[in-house]
Amino acid sequence: MKAMTPLEELRHSTSHVLATAVLRLFPETKLDIGPPTDTGFYYDFDLEHKFTAEDLEALEAEMKKVIKENQKFERQECSREEATKIIQDFGQAEYKLGRLADIPEGEPISFYRNGDFIDLCAGTHVNYTKKIKAFKLLSVAGAYHRGDEKNKQLQRIYGTAFPTKDELAEYLQNLEEARKRDHRKVGKDMGLFEISEAVGQGLVLWKPAGAVIRQELQDFISEELRKGGYSQVFTPHIGRLGLYRTSGHFPYYQDSQFTPLVDREEMEKLGHEGCSCADLSNKLNEGEADGYLLKPMNCPMHIEIYKSSPHSYRDLPVRLAEFGTVYRWEKSGELNGMTRVRGFTQDDAHIFCTEDQVRDEILACLDLVKTVFNTLGMKDYRVRVGLRDPDSSKYVGAAEKWDKAENALREVAQSLEVPFTEESGEAAFYGPKIDFVVKDVIGREWQLGTVQVDYNLPERFKIEYIGADNQPHRPVMLHRAPFGSMERFVGVLIEHFGGNFPLWLAPEQVRVLPISEKTNAYAAEVVNQLKAAGMRVGLDRHDEKLGAKIRRAELDKVPTMLICGEKEAEAGQVSLRSRVGKSLEGTASVADTVAKLKAVIDAKALPEA
Repeated sequence: MKAMTPLEELRHSTSHVLATAVLRLFPETKLDIGPPTDTGFYYDFDLEHKFTAEDLEALEAEMKKVIKENQKFERQECSREEATKIIQDFGQAEYKLGRLADIPEGEPISFYRNGDFIDLCAGTHVNYTKKIKAFKLLSVAGAYHRGDEKNKQLQRIYGTAFPTKDELAEYLQNLEEARKRDHRKVGKDMGLFEISEAVGQGLVLWKPAGAVIRQELQDFISEELRKGGYSQVFTPHIGRLGLYRTSGHFPYYQDSQFTPLVDREEMEKLGHEGCSCADLSNKLNEGEADGYLLKPMNCPMHIEIYKSSPHSYRDLPVRLAEFGTVYRWEKSGELNGMTRVRGFTQDDAHIFCTEDQVRDEILACLDLVKTVFNTLGMKDYRVRVGLRDPDSSKYVGAAEKWDKAENALREVAQSLEVPFTEESGEAAFYGPKIDFVVKDVIGREWQLGTVQVDYNLPERFKIEYIGADNQPHRPVMLHRAPFGSMERFVGVLIEHFGGNFPLWLAPEQVRVLPISEKTNAYAAEVVNQLKAAGMRVGLDRHDEKLGAKIRRAELDKVPTMLICGEKEAEAGQVSLRSRVGKSLEGTASVADTVAKLKAVIDAKALPEA
């Protein structure tokens, strides 16, 4: 078992103090588990009473008493039989006996005791409760036992802990800032997207304002793809099951896919034969029944496009790109606005190349990812090289091909001038990958762009090119997606910018504000000139004072306001007020103002600091 860091020990110990306090105030509670996390800790409780905000305050007060008592954390190892008796005597058999059964034979079984509280736990912990200096209970959420929707839903209390009060205060401040930036709230306020129960959970409806952002991003990356020699393709949203059997996506990953759709004629035939649902499922898994699948990946269809024409080594690399929508079955409890969905569009591309071309093609892919991040001001990132777990059976393909692919990615990662880590078990089932983990403006990390090397799908689909020796050879396949998922990427961008997008991305780039009805006609002329220049413009005709109009534009997160008073109208000018660039502000002619704004838009400039 991996050793805990000092911070993890602190947070793990705080979760035990939380459980101690819960049993003091709610002695009928049944306990499950309470591990540390990247941002704090949680503990899962089974209790008829529903925890409230007032309960969290009371629990914090009780935890402070436990800490003040300076209870010692004492480790106790025992046999399985002794452990069973300890759990039963403590009245926690319902969940703890199941957790005890999870411990493999031969591994040590241990408990940690502090005061009157004892918990089945591998550890480790701080020495005494007084080591816990700064903690906070944050929220309560539902959590199915063992993450399985078939099991009972427990109550999960989330909290965090830090070595010092200053660190805790900084974290809580960032947490509050994150709440303000939450893409679900900002997206609703700005009218960017909608998730309708009538349509289905995890299926995003892009509203006009959100569609502007998505289209601008697609146009941006499409221009980069044209420069990079990519060819655009389009593929259907559904494909035959046989295609995904060949790729290995079905049935091995069917738990993360939508249920297959069976041919109508085959369904009628099986119905006449008295085939049960269980029989049908088995037939689909074994390939004895045919059907279709909402595509979980674009790559098998791109392979079919590659296969449709003969290729020489002179044709390679072949680069196929698509904004392709795919579908994955995510549990309802794991869905989260735009960042965790069931249907999403990937800025996907697949490159078919020779082995000699792999390194240069990977570098070009990584340069594209870096171009995207730099353009959007996301310059704080690290690289993660995802390798296969040698103890797992989920990966397909020969070991020597995996070794080639992993070594290729290692070499490229070493040539990048950014920190990188190697992480076992993070590879895709068909090949290793490089992921970009980006840190946003308030320090949160997001996994976004990815590049994958694949020797296995070309083998499974038997794709070829004719080499210089006039013999058939197997190409190497690269998978790459700088944005990853358009939905997730835009969700992250909403939070990164807090909705205050750069001028080129803003759904409404400029709002024209006439000071009074007398200048409405002139303001409309200004709007027409801006629209003629290709800008997205709004006009505020409300019969209100200028201050109210400015405030409304600020709340709507419009980056630029053009004020039209009588003086400006007489001179053919506008007074510019900007959120994205104070250097733009001032009074100028409409033509000069249009030119200044167009220059900022064309440069895809970020807001000034």
